[in-house]
Amino acid sequence: MTQASATAAPEVGRRTVGSTVRAYVTLTKPRVLELLLVTTVPVMILAHGGMPDLWLVLATTVGGAMSAGSAAAFNMYLDRDIDAHMHRTENRPLVTGEISPRAGLIFAWTLAVASTVWLLLTTNWLAAVLSVAAIFFYVVVYTMILKRRTEQNIVWGGIAGCFPVLIGWSAVTGSLAWPPFILFLLVFLWTPPHYWPLSMKYKGDYQEADVPMLGATRNGMQVGLQVILYAWATVVCSLLLTPVAGMGLVYTVSALVFGGWFIVEAHVLYNRAARGEQIKPMRVFHASITYLTLLFLAIAIDPLLPF
Repeated sequence: MTQASATAAPEVGRRTVGSTVRAYVTLTKPRVLELLLVTTVPVMILAHGGMPDLWLVLATTVGGAMSAGSAAAFNMYLDRDIDAHMHRTENRPLVTGEISPRAGLIFAWTLAVASTVWLLLTTNWLAAVLSVAAIFFYVVVYTMILKRRTEQNIVWGGIAGCFPVLIGWSAVTGSLAWPPFILFLLVFLWTPPHYWPLSMKYKGDYQEADVPMLGATRNGMQVGLQVILYAWATVVCSLLLTPVAGMGLVYTVSALVFGGWFIVEAHVLYNRAARGEQIKPMRVFHASITYLTLLFLAIAIDPLLPF
């Protein structure tokens, strides 16, 4: 027995059921699942014009969570080589060896099949097909094709994160309409100014892993300008929902106020970079999450009000 294997054996022996479960949960990127719930449930309320059947809401969110978890697990399986070179991802289970690559791949496929069958049985065929499309887009289009080849990777790869609004709407109505497509576009435009600040924060990681995220390939002013443009486009898109979906005062005011705050934070990022000051990209990253959460909360509340 080699010294390496001798030291590895006790580590395996110390693993518990709890630690193994936590490792598999980590493969699903739980924080991403939170955003999925934020965008799916409000759209279902909007589609129904009120609170839909709670079983349908539960079934859709469970199916969506398994689908998103599957895509995340495939992503970690395919990116385990570059994850090992990035401080932000070096403790992921497939890097540390808590889960073997084969086990991770089986887990990803299991969730993919289970989510498709679940949505097909509990919602409808359209929601199930859209779920498969989301997995395909994130795994194949983003992870396998775009991520390591172009600094525009997150722009087009981010489309995968737009599918929950379509899945939520179709689960309720069995069809699609203009409102979910506007929300699809909104999430599409929101993704770059959400993720690029994160890539600025971990610029060294992406350079070390040779992943051409915009924050790692451009200077602060260039990235800041792109963040501003996409933030403005996101807010303008959010206002389109008012006439198209007949949204009320609560949503419209929320879109203006929260959107204005998001835009201000984007401008602050750019201005700091332009003046050569220390930039704080994570302020925009966290602001983007708060903005999207509050906006979709307004989408959920608006249809429930009598005015």
